[in-house]
Amino acid sequence: MKVSARNALKATVKKIVPGSVNTEVTLELAPGIEVTSIITKASADSLQLAEGKQAYVVIKATDVMVAVD
Repeated sequence: MKVSARNALKATVKKIVPGSVNTEVTLELAPGIEVTSIITKASADSLQLAEGKQAYVVIKATDVMVAVD
């Protein structure tokens, strides 16, 4: 796999919540550290996502924000 995004983190699919159009996918990077993403149902089906399956969390730097008080 090659992608232009600099942040590709290996994870395990922890939870899948399918909807009629979109699917909510929760991935666990390490115990207690999770990332949740909303992807299309078609993409989830194409990736054959299943709980326990290994996947990558890919974060495009232009879409990540950092804030402080």
